[in-house]
Amino acid sequence: MENLIPTKGILKSEALQKYIFETTAYPREHEELKKLREATVHKYGNLSEMKVPVDEGNFLSMLIKLMNAKDTLELGVFTGYSLLTTALALPEDGRITAIDIDKEAYELGLEFIKNAGVDHKINFIQSDGLQALDKMLNKNPKPKFDFAFVDANKTNYANAYERLMKLVKVGGIIAFDNTLWFGFVVEEEEDVPEHLRVCRKALMELNKAARF
Repeated sequence: MENLIPTKGILKSEALQKYIFETTAYPREHEELKKLREATVHKYGNLSEMKVPVDEGNFLSMLIKLMNAKDTLELGVFTGYSLLTTALALPEDGRITAIDIDKEAYELGLEFIKNAGVDHKINFIQSDGLQALDKMLNKNPKPKFDFAFVDANKTNYANAYERLMKLVKVGGIIAFDNTLWFGFVVEEEEDVPEHLRVCRKALMELNKAARF
């Protein structure tokens, strides 16, 4: 049972989290999102914690709709829960460039994305994230995206941030997942599970660098 991924969220009360999910998050969850969430848990077990939780998906959807985003980027896809969330929130002519080195996990979610009728909005690129961003910058260095969501290799968040600042339009949003790292950013290092310490350090450095 070593090296397990903690449950996402910083709420220490499971009862409170359950209440929030049941009263606000689950009632707003699209049926295909629910099916994808359940399929991810069934196949990946504890690793399913890599997907965004339902309440975070609600929040991402709200952000995209409020800013009227049309051209978005997702770095780190896994089975596509946040990807499907974004596709459902975008207008019919909206587009998502989705980047992940693991196509197998993405293909698990593709069935549900197609069932939701939004697969035409997605351009999936199987690639290392930073390499894909560098290729975009070399091809067209002008800002293109309204919104970017990053849920990939935490140790490369700072490098992704540097590149995304050149790819996302002024007034756009760059959203990073896990920046509080299960609440461990405020814990003493010796109290953090050893397998989570490297990412904790990288995320704390990102949080400091991203201040304006």
